[in-house]
Order: sequence, then C-alpha cells, then structure tokens
Amino acid sequence: MDALNSLLDGFGTALTPMNLLWAAIGVLLGTAIGVLPGIGPAMAVALLLPVTYGLEPTGAFIMFAGIYYGAMFGGSTTSILLNTPGESAAVVAAIEGNPMAKSGRGAQALAAAAIGHFAGGMIGTTLLVVLAPTVAALAVDIGAPDYLALMVLAFIAVTSVLGSSRIRGLASLLIGLTIGLVGLDQMTGQQRLTFGSLQLADGIDVVIVAVGLFAIGEALWVAAHLRRAPGEAIPVGRPWLGRDDVGRTWKSWLRGPLIGFPFGAIPAGGAEIPTFLSYVTEKRLSKHKDQFGKGAIEGVAGPESAASASAAGTLVSMLTLGLPTTAVAAVMLAAFQQYGIQPGPLLFEREPELVWGLIASLFVGMVLLLALNLPLAPVWARLLRIPRPYLYAGILFFAAVGAYAVGGEALDLVVLLVIGLIGLGMRRYGLPVLPAVIGVILGPAAEQQLRRALQISDGSLTGLVDTPFSVTVYTVVLVLLAWPLVRRATGRRAPA
Repeated sequence: MDALNSLLDGFGTALTPMNLLWAAIGVLLGTAIGVLPGIGPAMAVALLLPVTYGLEPTGAFIMFAGIYYGAMFGGSTTSILLNTPGESAAVVAAIEGNPMAKSGRGAQALAAAAIGHFAGGMIGTTLLVVLAPTVAALAVDIGAPDYLALMVLAFIAVTSVLGSSRIRGLASLLIGLTIGLVGLDQMTGQQRLTFGSLQLADGIDVVIVAVGLFAIGEALWVAAHLRRAPGEAIPVGRPWLGRDDVGRTWKSWLRGPLIGFPFGAIPAGGAEIPTFLSYVTEKRLSKHKDQFGKGAIEGVAGPESAASASAAGTLVSMLTLGLPTTAVAAVMLAAFQQYGIQPGPLLFEREPELVWGLIASLFVGMVLLLALNLPLAPVWARLLRIPRPYLYAGILFFAAVGAYAVGGEALDLVVLLVIGLIGLGMRRYGLPVLPAVIGVILGPAAEQQLRRALQISDGSLTGLVDTPFSVTVYTVVLVLLAWPLVRRATGRRAPA
C-alpha cells in the first residue's frame, strides 16, 4: 500500500507541465536516435549529460528515461524495415520482422512491436513498483557460476534453434566468439587478435558488428543479386493488425515481460538474452512453426515486449543497489553522481520525489510512445517503397555514419566493411547471423565469468556447478542437447 501511495505522489510530480515536456522531448529524441543505426540510447544519454547540467535532477532523469525507452522503440523500426538494428536489443526483431516487411506486412510488424513495447513497459514498470526489493535481493545472491550457466544456455539455444542445422549455428557462434576475442584480455591486459593496432585494443564494438553483419551484409547480398533480377518497390499493405494477428500476438505480449524483467534486473547481458529466449519460447509454443524464419508475427511481438520489460528490470538493480546492468544504466549512474546522489537501498528514503517521479514518468512515457508510434507505423513502412538501389545506398551511408560515430576512427569503417564481407559470406553459405552477434555480445562476459568462477574455486571444475541455480540451468542445457537425439531414436522405432 505504501508503494501505491508513493506512486500516486510520483504521478503528481511526473504530470506537472514541465516534467511532461521533458518526457515528450525524451521519447521524441530517443525514437529519432534509435532509428539511426550505431548511435543507440547509451550514447544518446551520454551526449546529453552536459546539456542537463542546468536542469533540476527530476526533469533530467525523466528525459533520460524517455530517451532510453524511445531508443528501444526506434531501434526496432530500422531492424524490421531495413534489417539494420538501431541498437543491440533490436537484433532479434529483424529475424521475423524483416521477412514480414519484405512480404508487404511491415506496418503490421511495426504495430506488433509498438504494442509489445507498450505492454512490456507497462507490466515491467508495474513489477518494478511491486517487486523491486525482492528482485534486487535475488540479484545479489547470483554469482559467477550462475551467470556463466545462463550464457552457456543462451549459446546452446542459439545454435539449436536458428538456421537450417546445428552445425551452421555452431559455426556462426564460433565466428562471433572469435570477433569477441579482439582487444585486451580483461584479466591480464595482453592484446589478442589486434595485429598490433592500438585502435583495436578496446575491441570491436557490438554495434559495428551488428550493423556490419546485418546491414552491410544484406546490402552486399542484394547488390550481388540485383544485376540478375532488378528489385521492385515492396508494397506497404494494410496499416493495422487484423483479428488473426491480435489472436496470435496477445499471449506473446504477456509472456515477454515474464522473461525480460528478471533478466533486466541481473547483469547477464542486458536485453539481448531475454529477447532471444523470448524468441525461442515463441517458436516452441507457436502453432505456426512453419512460418518462423519467413515472417511469424509472434517472433516480433514477444521479443519486443521482453526488451521493454528488461529496461524496467534494469532500473531495479540501479535504483536499489546502485548496480548498473547495461550501458545506459551505467551512464545514468554517472548522471546520478553528477548531481551528488548515490543510488542504493537508502535512495527511496532520501530522494522519494525523484525516484517515484521517475517511475511514474515511465508509465507516462509508454503512453506517449504508443500514441507516437502506432500512427507512424504505415509512414515508416513507406520507406520500403523506395527502389532498392537508392534504399540500400542510404542504408550504407547511415551505417557508415553510425559506425564512425561509435569511436570516431577511420579504422572503424574498414572493420565495418570486413565484417560486412563476413556477413555476405554467411548468407552465401546459409549461416544464421544472430548466433554470431550473440557470440560477440556474450563471449567476453562468459569468458570473464568462467575465469572468475575458476579463481574462486582455485581452478577446480566443480566450482562451475556448486550452486543449485547453475545445476538447474545445466540440466536444462543437457535436455536441449539430448532431446533431438531422443526424438530421433523414438522416431526410428515408431515405424518398426
């Protein structure tokens, strides 16, 4: 009851005209920035930090939260329409969203994503209000072996679900893990695969990898085939969700937050793992499995809902523990310290107006984003009516600008081209792209957790399975590995 009363006081703060203005500015900026590949919400918040020096803290954080959610909305727009994720949380949306767009259902995919973000954000923020202390306590108890187990689960799932074969999925994952090795060893400081280049010592940014594999690889693939069969403009289609679409997506919208929120609250890879696990779940539960890979709307609705809920989960550990679990949360933590405020267990007592005003503004921002994005879905979808030579020339331009903006180094453009050529080769030989991106994102973190767990156990392998949580996750991994073999064995016996 205390939480409800505090939330009502927070709405009193968030609904003042000035704070409403900051929320509107935040969601507009976030959506616009999310559409541009390579910039992303973390960079947007970082760039705006100096601008907010003169603002009072509540208004500044309300605007930051609007940018965070708005960038997630915008990132899914280019991911669906152009196969170019605006930020890493939107990578999964491209798997089903882009085939939908190519078949003339881009507006429906965007609408499913917008409503998914709205549902996930609303449910996730409600859980933030109700469950923040409990989830924060669970996050404290999870150690290195548990994080490693979660990442192994993601690796096994990604290689077994995507692509035409497990071998191709594993090959793609190994490509991503190899790219993830580039840079300094986090434990020893030694250079790996940098070829003596100081610019590569920081590693290859995941945005450059995602844009290279998706956007540049797709553009090169299309260019290689346009000379054989000139492309035509793709029709927009009807700009609303039909009864059948709603019937297939409403359960996905509700399932996404149950996966996204807990993962957002623990430092296990941000929104990437829950969006992927949501996609796997939707594929397992769908009655239309044959449509996955060709444009299944559930594969857009579930992951986008999970992504939005994970953003709310991220705020749990940041506000209650001062523990940033994503790049955006880390930048926001720096913003708190800029104002002399230290997030932690006492924040709710010392700064109740700021905290509850921020939480209430999340509800307001979700409504603003839905009102902004649903009417714009058919407008965005009209991008696909541009003839493909001009469309992909524009994609290459914005991808190059986004990659250069990440580090401001000319070498980033060379790396982008090389990774684009790798993406072209992967398409040529039927390798799924997502396992490579997952490998780049989670590979360094998995290595760090593995070495940390072994250090804690003095090099004993039993240290990797010394918690009930890790044992449970590895049991699930074994089931995933053994299930196809068991099904094949029982399938062979059945005819006999």
